[in-house]
Amino acid sequence: MWFLITLSREYTTSITFPVNYKNIPQDKLLQNKPTKQIDIIVKSSGFNIIRSGFGDKTITLNANSLRKKSSGSYYFLTKNQVNTIQKQLHSGLELQEIVLDTIYLDIGVLTSKKVALKPNLDIKYQIGYDILEPLAVKPDSILISGPEAEVKKISSINLKLLKLDNIREDFSKKVEIVLPKNANNIKFKSKFTTISGKVEKFTEGTLEVPFTISNLPEGVDLTTLNKTVEVVYVVGLSNFNKIDKNFFEIVCDYKVSKDNNLGYLLPKVIVKPDFIKSFKVIPNKIDFLIQK
Repeated sequence: MWFLITLSREYTTSITFPVNYKNIPQDKLLQNKPTKQIDIIVKSSGFNIIRSGFGDKTITLNANSLRKKSSGSYYFLTKNQVNTIQKQLHSGLELQEIVLDTIYLDIGVLTSKKVALKPNLDIKYQIGYDILEPLAVKPDSILISGPEAEVKKISSINLKLLKLDNIREDFSKKVEIVLPKNANNIKFKSKFTTISGKVEKFTEGTLEVPFTISNLPEGVDLTTLNKTVEVVYVVGLSNFNKIDKNFFEIVCDYKVSKDNNLGYLLPKVIVKPDFIKSFKVIPNKIDFLIQK
């Protein structure tokens, strides 16, 4: 009887409720976890107060009327949520006071941009073989979205290491995209990209190519011991027969030699095929005589 009489009496006490938030503007995103629970002072009978302690009752707070404190920091006053909270309390509980008068939210403005994917490669080719053209990454960029402050920091996104050994054939590999560290609020749809390459056997070729002399002053008669240079180049087999001496243009700039007090000319390749892997010019110095 004493227990029943005690529970039937009216009490004023504090109850802690977990909270969540609704109606956060669509162009904004919570960057850090906000207040997880609030203490509410209620008045009711002991029966109602005990009953409210059972179950998993969560109070939902309305965040549609945020006020800005500083860049990224917003708040709302709990006194404006009294009616909203009262409707969510167990029947018989009368809201007296919300202990926390202000709730702060760390919110970022949502934005999006396209960023490049950065391959991480460790590819070794079989001797005599190499990549024929630049590796293809598809897609080579992805659209990311998230808080403006975080998105602004990201200029590229790394890919997981692609390690291949003894490659002599074309390849195409699916590679995972790596989420940047400390970017849990960043979202992107793609999780993988594809890296592919055309591989071919390479061979060496040589050509005798004539050169010209530029910036030769009027009245200066210059004689060189040879009229051509040898260009040694490395190229894929499929392109080997395409190349002739007309693919190269070699120029010796007399002004460069004069300004640097050189007694020789420096042959420079100014036009070459895009598909050759490497080249060298022999000789790399051309002796000359000036006729007086």
